[in-house]
Amino acid sequence: MGIMKNTGKKRALTSIFFIWLVVPCLALAGCSAEQGAAPMESSGTGQSTLPSASSSPTSNTPIPQPSATSPSLKSTPPSPTTSPETSSAQQLVAKLSNEEKIGQILMAGIPATGASTQDRANISENSLGNVFLKGRSNAGVTATKAVVQRATQAVEEGQSQGIVPWVSTDQEGGLVQVLKGNGFSRIPSGKIQGSWSAQLLEQNAMSWARELSKAGINVNLAPVADTVPSAKFAPSNAPIGYFGREFAFTPQAVTESVRAFSHGMRKAGVAPVVKHFPGLGRMTKNTDVAKNVTDTQTTRNDSYLEPFKAAVADGNDWVMVSNAYYSKIDPANIAPFSSTIMRGMLREDLGFTGMIISDDVCDAAQLSPWSLATRATRFFEAGGTVLLCVESSKTVIMAKALNAKAAQDPAFAKLIDAAALKVLEAKLD
Repeated sequence: MGIMKNTGKKRALTSIFFIWLVVPCLALAGCSAEQGAAPMESSGTGQSTLPSASSSPTSNTPIPQPSATSPSLKSTPPSPTTSPETSSAQQLVAKLSNEEKIGQILMAGIPATGASTQDRANISENSLGNVFLKGRSNAGVTATKAVVQRATQAVEEGQSQGIVPWVSTDQEGGLVQVLKGNGFSRIPSGKIQGSWSAQLLEQNAMSWARELSKAGINVNLAPVADTVPSAKFAPSNAPIGYFGREFAFTPQAVTESVRAFSHGMRKAGVAPVVKHFPGLGRMTKNTDVAKNVTDTQTTRNDSYLEPFKAAVADGNDWVMVSNAYYSKIDPANIAPFSSTIMRGMLREDLGFTGMIISDDVCDAAQLSPWSLATRATRFFEAGGTVLLCVESSKTVIMAKALNAKAAQDPAFAKLIDAAALKVLEAKLD
């Protein structure tokens, strides 16, 4: 599903799911629950506040914003040197500046009700290549489409090659549904979806995906592939079971629903993002609001990995890693900093060749011990592909840090190139 489009200028890419030029393959926490929809408890109790966005944040706390007139990250792209055997994606990567490559592997959050002037400036002046609609909107499909079009314009203004963005959101259902209003169905919780037959769930997921596609959304940060061990434990499982986000209470039943939901999304041209690898179903704290959140049970060959294995085997192109520690897998590193989890388990054990996307790394409490720069560089050093940050201004800080690191470290620059290539291969496929 290619995303090249011909605008008569420099535009070469079309949207992932509407192919205008044929080119010789595209295939997530938490997400936020509705404000006020459920009680909040102290993270110290092991319970959570409503899950925040991959996790859509609900805080309105102002953060420093770079000036719209501040220096841009752009630089003159290097002259491409390609051979006849070079793929279209490789040729495109060769045409991009370092700043544009970095922009392709970042996903910046903007309000689902519309990006601010500063958001749009952050995107266009720093070549940010993908966006995430966060928060809540009841505006409906038509208004959301206008929001997406304005965000896409900002992305295109920052691109020398006209690369159209991935536009994502959280449309799981239940308490985690960013987009509502005219044209958007009211989606039930994962727990209810899991009670349906696979055929019914696939049909409904296809319908929900068509609604997203009409609004210009081409990536959905769903389904939840986490297995909560039991209905009795669910209320204690702060990130998933507490909010009814789980499909079922066995890996086998979760697998069936994950496959059905993913199939439906893909059939309607929206890429599903299977989350949160290697699982959040056994925890009692939520990484959105608590620090040092650790899974003490999951192993590298755990039966609870089955829904993720099946999703990979089915050809899903996106997997989101959680922000938790896994003491029996890599006790020293949270999942987005763990080469063992991303390269060892996802790439080697499961044979996954698609995009590894982070959960939100900007507002989650679990990430607070590290600077924004460290969060960004460590994610890509460990094997990540796309970094999700729910604040555009913080995404700019990360982009600049990645650019500085790549300029000084040839080995790191190669990691950036490899991630950008994987993104463009998916966008051109």
